[in-house]
Amino acid sequence: MIDKLEFLLALSQERNFSKAAELCGVTQPTFSAGIKSLEDMLGVMLVQRTSRFIGFTAEGERVLDWARGIVADTRAMRQEVSSLRKGLSGRLRIAAIPTALPMVSALTTPFRARHPNVKFTIVSRTSIEILAMLENLEADAGLTYIDNEPLGRLRAVPLYTEQYRLLTSENSPLGERESVTWAEVGRIPLCLLTPDMQNRRIIDQLLSQAGGQADPTLESNSMIVLFSHVRTGRWASVMPQKLADTLGLTEHLRSIPIVEPDATHSIGLVVPRREPMTPLATALVAEATQLAATLA
Repeated sequence: MIDKLEFLLALSQERNFSKAAELCGVTQPTFSAGIKSLEDMLGVMLVQRTSRFIGFTAEGERVLDWARGIVADTRAMRQEVSSLRKGLSGRLRIAAIPTALPMVSALTTPFRARHPNVKFTIVSRTSIEILAMLENLEADAGLTYIDNEPLGRLRAVPLYTEQYRLLTSENSPLGERESVTWAEVGRIPLCLLTPDMQNRRIIDQLLSQAGGQADPTLESNSMIVLFSHVRTGRWASVMPQKLADTLGLTEHLRSIPIVEPDATHSIGLVVPRREPMTPLATALVAEATQLAATLA
């Protein structure tokens, strides 16, 4: 039955029978038969479909909630049994907001030193996507904002506070300042993250509170794209201080504190709140707790 519940989760993720079958490593007829078998077993229709996937029925949505818990517990049990036999192993899937990506290595490097048989998959996602991935068992942990997103059934470990800097050329109009206000930042051309990113929504809100409005000359969902433009000396951007420090400043590029207000937001590790937690999640939370102490 577990494999059929896995099919249901894959269909929830892909919203397409052929793609879900591919994700599960089976043929589409085998996949469709598995879903039909689950429906027959439970005595209800779970999926609305014609020749293609339309959506889940009300019963299907409820079964999907149960499936997430059952599959998560099954995976946790397998991990724990495996770790008892041969130590911690497996693949740890971490989703991070773009501004937190440089901090991922501060978690994964010491973690791998302690658990060399663990492999990692790191993906960049929006804060909303990270919450959805954790709920749908598509990720084991996330690095995201923890003070202005509804965390629901997640456990959070605060890591550091995000503070904001104006990155601009020393020859720009604000380039020689020791600090700038959000009102002043709102009056210059900027390159910023796309509006679906929480960092961008935060910046938009701060600019609005200062009486301005973001009107970026360039938008991207990649901080690397933004920073590569800023490094030319012909663009300016607003970035978190830790990100700017990690990416490194060129000789003629300045990172200037933005004040009035001195805005901060908390970034942390989030994992599903389940008891017992998987061995991988337990070890990662322990690593994050140690890291937080060094960043305080």
